[in-house]
Amino acid sequence: MEFHDSHEVIFEEKNQSVAKRTFVPFLIFTMAFGVGLGILIGRYAICDQDRDQPRTAAQPSYNREATPDISQQIISGVEAGNIREYLRGLTEFPHLAGTDADYQQARELHDFWKSVGLDEAFITPYDVLLSYPNTTDPSVMNRIFVYDNNDAIQWESELYEPILHPSENKSGVVPPFNAYSAPGNVTSSELVYVNYGRLEDLQWLVNNKSVNITGRILIARYGKIFRGDKVRLASRYGAAGIILFSDPMDYSYGDNAKVYPDDWWLPDTGTQRGTTFMGKGDPLTPGYPATDTAYRVDENSLKGNYLPNIPVHPIGYGVAKRLLGYMGGEEVPESWKGAINTTYRIGGPLQNSGWKIRIRISTRNVRKKTYNVFGLIRGEVEPDRYVLLGNHRDAWVFGAIDPSSGTAVMKEVSRVMGGLVKANKWRPRRTIIFCSWGAEEYGLIGSTEWIEQYIKNLAERAVVYINVDIAVTGNHTLSGGATPLVHSALYEATKNVPNPNPAQVSQGIRTVYDNWKIATAKEGATKPKIDPLGSGSDFASFVQQIGLPSVDLTYEYDKEKYKIASYPLYHSKYETFFAVDKYLDPGFQFHKAMGQIWGELARNLADSLIIPFDVRDYARILQDLVKDLNSSDTGAILRSKMSLDKLSEAASNFSDEVNQFYMMQQNVDKSNPYAVRRINDQLLQLDRAFTDPAGIPDRPQARHVLFAESSVNAYAGSSFPGLIDSTFEITGSPNESERWEIVKKHYSAIIFAIQSATSSLRDVTKFMPVV
Repeated sequence: MEFHDSHEVIFEEKNQSVAKRTFVPFLIFTMAFGVGLGILIGRYAICDQDRDQPRTAAQPSYNREATPDISQQIISGVEAGNIREYLRGLTEFPHLAGTDADYQQARELHDFWKSVGLDEAFITPYDVLLSYPNTTDPSVMNRIFVYDNNDAIQWESELYEPILHPSENKSGVVPPFNAYSAPGNVTSSELVYVNYGRLEDLQWLVNNKSVNITGRILIARYGKIFRGDKVRLASRYGAAGIILFSDPMDYSYGDNAKVYPDDWWLPDTGTQRGTTFMGKGDPLTPGYPATDTAYRVDENSLKGNYLPNIPVHPIGYGVAKRLLGYMGGEEVPESWKGAINTTYRIGGPLQNSGWKIRIRISTRNVRKKTYNVFGLIRGEVEPDRYVLLGNHRDAWVFGAIDPSSGTAVMKEVSRVMGGLVKANKWRPRRTIIFCSWGAEEYGLIGSTEWIEQYIKNLAERAVVYINVDIAVTGNHTLSGGATPLVHSALYEATKNVPNPNPAQVSQGIRTVYDNWKIATAKEGATKPKIDPLGSGSDFASFVQQIGLPSVDLTYEYDKEKYKIASYPLYHSKYETFFAVDKYLDPGFQFHKAMGQIWGELARNLADSLIIPFDVRDYARILQDLVKDLNSSDTGAILRSKMSLDKLSEAASNFSDEVNQFYMMQQNVDKSNPYAVRRINDQLLQLDRAFTDPAGIPDRPQARHVLFAESSVNAYAGSSFPGLIDSTFEITGSPNESERWEIVKKHYSAIIFAIQSATSSLRDVTKFMPVV
């Protein structure tokens, strides 16, 4: 995608209303006067027009407020039937990243955006390292074997998930695999069950049960932490390989007899695919875009840290039942037991003497082209300010929930907005960019490469990123994660969107906000719950590399009722249009509501004269973070070596400056476009101030000092992540004194970041405090 030159005039006009003049040899004074008068007329004259006549890009009003009726036109324009048909088309065939189907979908989306009235559409390719299993030679395809003491095969796993519904009978279905697994054949006479494969699980086995993990094959449940963390921890403990399975306790519900295709619950053949890459972006070009001229690191240098150096393979719980049945050893604690009808054992040697288990993996990593697609509505007044709406396009198989539910909704939002632009009924104040990312499933590759390529442009111009990876997993409530500045705008958007649940509407719960508050607000809370952002989707690099205010939205099932790890069919072959249409959202009313929320939030952020960021939310959340740190185990460890008073003082000073800035924001002269721009620029830069260019300790790509994913769970958010990671098991460690120096240095960097954010809110000529 090409961006306009950074020296572009802020308030651009495409046309001048003064007609061309032929040359007449007037006196120099007369010519100068005429030209000056023409410029003034062209710039400031107001044509007589009916108030209801739509404004075009040639007639911008620099200090206009957002037009209220556009909000309702966008909300009422979203149609559930369109989303349903988009989803049907998107899920007709598998579309794994880097395949011909992936490129074909990119072309179709590009053409769609051109047809619905967007000003421009682009496709940007990147040459990246992807990963695929062998699909042509059954003699080497990924598989698990059990051998007897004569080396005869007693059992072997199936290569593919069986077809359970006619819609799955399509070419291009990739067999279950974990991307970037190390290839190879590993055999062991011992199979060890490690629960969820977390650090505390492995420590318990080693310290409490004296289990020797070195050289063994491990079997772990999916859930609780990112699968890549499970593989990396297994490798660091010396395991030869690891098998991952979806336990019905985490992906089914109780003794429910109905599973897909008769319900939405995962059948015993359903297998979760997924990446094991521990970084973000193309593995071979860390920190830089994967273009033709990029320098690429040696893949082998990544093994054991960012890429696995042991084989890993996923299975369904039907296969897991078979493997658990072969295991010996004592029974596991109650908290380690799942819902498979078998005895869960710690393991060790298999029950039958001399029997062995073998993992055969032929997965190969190869460079492939993946494609981002962009559709753009050029801003009328501030074309150099970008409101970004994003969703990834690639899927492990059909991807009806992840990600195509989000893609279908984004298509409908773009159709509605593009139609208003095409009909000259509306043009947003700021530029809106619809972003369809490639190869997200492999490690947020498409979005990260784009950010790396255009980070200078985006750091200067981007306003916000709004992500909808999975639009709907249930009909219980909206679930939102966001950075603090966007909280208020998200609340306001949901207050304007009707509740898609008619039974609740009849009880007086009329809006999405009303239901969201009832479903998620903690006791005593006055607003719905908004989670901090971790990782797991394309917002991550926007937050971590730029410090861009970001949002991630989904409509979800009742997590209090269903204590499951995710929606049951996650990343399996059975995640089909049929499942969504039949079980998740018949009628697509919740998809429609997501489109209305997405569109209304984007409109408000793109069209409001003053960007609707509430700085008071940042001050409140920062104070809460400091309070929580002080009362945590990490805080106690820190106070054993240093004082945290300076952190509390910096947070307090930030809150004081926030209050001053908020008053200035409320009283800004809205008739002065330069005063408005100045306030908006300060709002734009606030979150950037909390980033450290050097990154947090041992994680240079994680630059936000307040929010980042946990180092032991890439899905979960962590506050003050650098402090928490640096002090983890620091007491008594061999290099304790060196680690404390790292902690102290990062503590200083956090205080500096807060002070920088504080100074960014001051009057632009008084940013330096008087000493």
